[in-house]
Amino acid sequence: MSDKLKVGISIGDINGIGMEVIIKTLADTRILEYCTPIVYGHSKVASFHRKTLALPEFSFNVINNVSQAHEKKPNMINCWEEDVVIELGHTTELGGKYAFISLEKAMEDLLSGSIDALVTGPINKHNIQNDNFQFAGHTEYIQNRTNSSDSLMFLISEDLRVGVVTGHIPVSEISQKITIENIVSKLNLINQSLKKDFWVQKPKIAVLGLNPHAGDNGLIGSEELEIIIPAIAQANAQGIFALGPYSADGFFANNTFAQFDAVLAMYHDQGLIPFKQISFHNGVNFTAGLPVVRTSPDHGTGYDIAGKNLASEHSFREALFSAVNIVERRRESAELSAHPLKINRLSKDRD
Repeated sequence: MSDKLKVGISIGDINGIGMEVIIKTLADTRILEYCTPIVYGHSKVASFHRKTLALPEFSFNVINNVSQAHEKKPNMINCWEEDVVIELGHTTELGGKYAFISLEKAMEDLLSGSIDALVTGPINKHNIQNDNFQFAGHTEYIQNRTNSSDSLMFLISEDLRVGVVTGHIPVSEISQKITIENIVSKLNLINQSLKKDFWVQKPKIAVLGLNPHAGDNGLIGSEELEIIIPAIAQANAQGIFALGPYSADGFFANNTFAQFDAVLAMYHDQGLIPFKQISFHNGVNFTAGLPVVRTSPDHGTGYDIAGKNLASEHSFREALFSAVNIVERRRESAELSAHPLKINRLSKDRD
């Protein structure tokens, strides 16, 4: 049996750039040296995008299930039988319908262990909503499907790793969710992920403040004094090396983030705006703290450039490689858990 990992790929919204970045990534056959990709969608949808984009000759090996996957070819599982109307650049009910079908079938194989990891194509969080998907995004859906009590939206790149306390919620609700319990929980998830998924032996984590200038000692809000600082102290008491709170603007402007293994932001835009500015095209969204490995590119459906052959596949390619690397590190960690000297050596090599 081959040691190559099987990586499932959901296609996302059929009217966006998901299939474009998938095809561009898998057209580089060197990918097949690292994993066996299995795309959940339909060969006709893929053919439509390839022809529209005038991409190089490319085809999938069409299979019925994972056991039929060819190790030396990109594979496609046809997840539906009917023809699909594709309206590039538009949000449609069908776009959400087939994005969910792709995701659901990929999740079934991920949960059964048929595939080793999942890379998700970008969805439209509005049109995908249905009786079985009533979530703000992939992160919340996958957390629910794995029956996990918590998870972490963890944006990763070579230069920066950023987690968030609050994810896809309205700004008006952020302060209600900033609690000592939630901050400590996310710090635990970051600390565990850095050790297990990235082989950082002694993680050093920065914590951002919620208010401008991290509250200016209570002059601009009390959350830092009453919640964030006590949460950091509690995390430190649990053996987590966390520092802060830092004022978000100066922290990123002065490159202070380079002194840390990861950063915990209080809310979505506080963390993701600087992350995308610093790690443009190479960032990956990783859902940490789950028993399964899921990554995605750090961009959306890209309706404005769909069908124009303008989408960069760099982030999707990084998401694919990151999924493979994280699975391998987790397996090595499990295998070597009884041999701390070997783990220490590998940690130094990979930091």
